[in-house]
Amino acid sequence: MQPAFLFSLANGFALLGWIVLVAGVIFRRDRLITLWAGRVWPITLSAAYAILILFFFFSAPGGFDTLTNVQLLFTAPWAALAGWVHYLAFDLFIGAWIAQQVLALGMTRWVLILILPLTFLFGPIGVLAFFIARLMLVRHA
Repeated sequence: MQPAFLFSLANGFALLGWIVLVAGVIFRRDRLITLWAGRVWPITLSAAYAILILFFFFSAPGGFDTLTNVQLLFTAPWAALAGWVHYLAFDLFIGAWIAQQVLALGMTRWVLILILPLTFLFGPIGVLAFFIARLMLVRHA
């Protein structure tokens, strides 16, 4: 298999996980679906990441010690794919964690309409938006 094909496969799989997450938390309000999207999908992506790292990372050029080496590392298609799958797994996991926190804190689900797309597209900005929303919307005793 080629890295480009696996890239498309991983993207589709992650997108399906996001759809299940949104459906579970916003439309169905089902914690089991949220748990499924927040655990099974990220664990599957994490396993794919581990396999990619095991087989391809250590033969790729570059490394993590300088920005130049990081750039070089991601010029290798298999290493770039591993890096992308890493993002897909973590962003989905964090999106599900945010959704679970919103439910547990009794926050309105409407905040997820903004926060989940931010997390999907820009990871840490979604996390930041969640903490700001929590600060503004949750009364602390």
